[in-house]
Amino acid sequence: MNPTPAIVPLAAVTIDAVELVRVDLPLVRPFTTSFGRQTRRETLLVRVRTPEADGWGEIVTPAAPVYSEEFTAGAALVLRDHLVPWLLAPGSEVTAEDVGTRLARAHGHRMAKAALEVAVMDAQLRTAGVALADHLGAVVDRVPAGVSVGIPDGGIPELLEQVAGYLDEGYLRVKAKVQPGFDVAPMTALREHVGTGVALQVDGNAGYHPDDPAHVRALDGLDELGLVMIEQPFGTDRIRDHARHAARWRTPVCLDESIHDATRARDAVESGAAGIVNIKLGRVGGLLESVRIRDTCRARGVPVWCGGMLETGVGRAANVALAALDGFRFPGDTSASNRYWAEDVTEPFVLEGGYVAVPRSPGIGRTPRETWVAEAAIERIDRHR
Repeated sequence: MNPTPAIVPLAAVTIDAVELVRVDLPLVRPFTTSFGRQTRRETLLVRVRTPEADGWGEIVTPAAPVYSEEFTAGAALVLRDHLVPWLLAPGSEVTAEDVGTRLARAHGHRMAKAALEVAVMDAQLRTAGVALADHLGAVVDRVPAGVSVGIPDGGIPELLEQVAGYLDEGYLRVKAKVQPGFDVAPMTALREHVGTGVALQVDGNAGYHPDDPAHVRALDGLDELGLVMIEQPFGTDRIRDHARHAARWRTPVCLDESIHDATRARDAVESGAAGIVNIKLGRVGGLLESVRIRDTCRARGVPVWCGGMLETGVGRAANVALAALDGFRFPGDTSASNRYWAEDVTEPFVLEGGYVAVPRSPGIGRTPRETWVAEAAIERIDRHR
């Protein structure tokens, strides 16, 4: 096992202003989960302006508070009225580490905080001429890419068609969304269609109830299909229930929504609730906490992987760099840009032989195209506002 790379301190930057850049993109196909159906993605990008370089981050909140308590309009409000003023007020120079300290009095709002942290780190790295992947200690130049498949409008036939297309493109793992009423039958059909050689996992998005016998029977049926993992079948706080069922299933249980920080990851792993952990940097509050969770899991022999939240190229760049670290042992939700967008807001990520290249230019390695920024609605928060 490789030792944890030391993250070399970067020089602080002086923030002149923070901009919230609102971008609205249509999805190439609808994406449906137990949380609802999406046909487009309205997202907020955060630009931190400094005299030396601008830094970018992405707020990965959905439009409604369905994945967690966070949602895009709420994130914009809390950033504008609280988080950004608090970040700017204490002093003129800021580091990514300062973000968590200065914003600690705000409960929750991890996705909003994460976007600020990434943007500040991006500005620091661009100023220093260092790539994020190198700064974090990446051990590979490309990461294996998986694809996440929603619940299709056309049922099982459309599911099989979509997955076959993604496998033809070269994706190395398929994650299929399931919910009560759409689980054992479609997943059995999918497993028979793709064969046992395809890495297949399912994601319940906390949609099953451990006290509902029908729900448990469905999960027991999924356990028979030779899956890589069953992700977050039960609610966020049902750690004991995850542990109880994980002990009798052959399929490892992966936790996603339940893991907010390294402490929760430790408790989930040590209780037996999680044999695998999905790290989403937005969900846990940023890159620094993501690395702490990786360290916590790796010390206990538990693998992690990088999940996604339908990011644009800004958020995807940070995800790809994170997924290049030691300990990330499964293909992540690091799909090519064209999985979701006809045109990404940045230079696109491209799938090559099932892998996505890790950006090596300074910072996160991606910058929004000027044409996108020119057409976006921008709200500027100045230091002296």
